[in-house]
Amino acid sequence: MLDAQLDSGLALAILVGFGLLWIAFGWYLGRNNQSIDDYALAGRNVGFAFATATAMATWITSNTTLVAPQLAYQFGVWGMIGYSMAALGLILFAPMAARIKSLMPHGFTSGDFIRTRFGPKAWAVFMLISLFYAMGWLVSLGMAGGILLSSLSDLDYHTGMTAILLICVVYTLLGGLKAVIATDFVQSILILVGVVVIAWFCIDKVGISQIHQNVSRMQPELLNLAFPAAIMFLFNNIFFGIGEIFHSNVWWSRAFAFKGGIGKKAFLTGGLLWLPIPIVTGFVALAALSLNILPPSADMVGPLVAAKLLGGIGAVFVFVVVFSALASSMDSLLAATSDLITQDGYKRLLNPKANSDLLLKINKRIVIGLGALTWLLCLPKVATLGALLNFTGAFVASAIWPILFGLYHPGLTGRFATAAMSLGIVCGLVLYFVIGFYVAAISAALVSLLICLAGLYLAPGQFDWRVFKEAEHVPE
Repeated sequence: MLDAQLDSGLALAILVGFGLLWIAFGWYLGRNNQSIDDYALAGRNVGFAFATATAMATWITSNTTLVAPQLAYQFGVWGMIGYSMAALGLILFAPMAARIKSLMPHGFTSGDFIRTRFGPKAWAVFMLISLFYAMGWLVSLGMAGGILLSSLSDLDYHTGMTAILLICVVYTLLGGLKAVIATDFVQSILILVGVVVIAWFCIDKVGISQIHQNVSRMQPELLNLAFPAAIMFLFNNIFFGIGEIFHSNVWWSRAFAFKGGIGKKAFLTGGLLWLPIPIVTGFVALAALSLNILPPSADMVGPLVAAKLLGGIGAVFVFVVVFSALASSMDSLLAATSDLITQDGYKRLLNPKANSDLLLKINKRIVIGLGALTWLLCLPKVATLGALLNFTGAFVASAIWPILFGLYHPGLTGRFATAAMSLGIVCGLVLYFVIGFYVAAISAALVSLLICLAGLYLAPGQFDWRVFKEAEHVPE
C-alpha cells in the first residue's frame, strides 16, 4: 500500500510502549480515588488548563483525524469547512456549562437533568438517544484504531482495533476521569504539534498551487462552492455537531467536574482552538491526487497522505498523533457512558440505596463491559467511519431544542419534549435512507424545533427551577 509502512514489529512496539505509559499514568492518577465523585467527576475540582485541554482533545477524535480528511476527499472545500463548524458545539455549550453547574452543582449526568426537568418518558427517550450515540461513537473509535494500524503498517485491522480498545479500557478503569483529563492534556499537545508539522510538510513538499491545479483538473467538483450535496452537508454537520455535544454525558460530566466559573471559559477556548484543525487535516487529504494516492477506503486517505509526505519516520509520527486523538476520545466516552449507566440505570432503576463504594465497583465493571461490547461490534467493520457516525445524526440533533429550552425556558413540558425527540428521530432516519446522510441531522432538528415551539404556544408549563435543588443528588 505504501513505501513508508511500518513493519509489524515496530508498530507493535509503539502500541505496547504507549499502552504501558498510559496505563501506568492512569494507575498513578487513580490511586487515591476513594469515592464515586473522585472516580467519575475528578473530585469536581478541575482547573482551567486541564479543562480546556480535555474539552479540545476529546473533540479531536477519529472524526477529526480520519473522517475530516475523508469528507474533504469526497466533498472538497465544503467538506473541511463544514466539519470545522462542529466547533460551534463546544462554543455554544460554553454558556450552557455555566448554567448546568449553577442549576445542578451536585449533579452527575445529563440524565439527571432530563428526568428532573421533563419526567420519566422523556428520560427514557433521551437515554435511548444517549446510549445509541455512545455506542456508535465507541464503535467508530475502535474501527478507527484498526484502520489506522492497517493503513500505516502491515498488521491487520483487528489487531489495531483490539490493542487500542484494550489500552483505553485499562487506564480508564484504573484512573477514572482524573486519568482521562490528565492524559487528554498530554494528548492535546501531541495532536496540535503533529497537525502543524504534517500541514507544513504538505505545503513545503507539494504546495498549495500544485494541489489546487491537480484538484481543478482531476476533480473540479471538489472546489465548486455550489456543490449541492456539500452545501447540505455543511448545514447538516453544524446541527450534528451541536447535537452531539448538547446531549452527551461526555460534556455534561465535564460541566459538573470543572471548578465553578471555569466551564464557560474552558469550552469557549477549547472550541476556538479546535476550529482550524479539521480544515488543516482536510487540506492534507486534497494532496492525495498530487501524490497519486488512491486509498482503498476513503477514511484511510488522511494517514496515507501524511505517511507518504513524511516517509518512514512520518508513519511513526502519524501513528502517534492519531493514536493520541483516538485515545483522548475513547477514554472520555468510556468514562462518561459508564457514569450514565451506573447513575441512571443501576442506581435509579435497580438499587436506589446503593452507596458510593458499591457504585464505584459497578462503574468499573460497566467500563469493562462497554469495552467488550465495543470490541464485538467492531469485528465485522460494517461501514466507513463517516457513514457510521452520520447515522446517529438524527438521534442527537432531535435533542438539541428540548435541552436548550429545558435549560432556559420554564414553559416546555415533558410531553412536548418527548414528542420532539421521538418524531425528530423518526423524520431524520426516514430522510437518511430516502435522501442521504447529509440531511438526517438538520431535518431531525427542524422537526424537533417545530414541536417545541408548538408546545410553548399551545400548552406552556411553568417549571420551578428550585426543583433541581430539592431533587439533586448530594454525594455521601
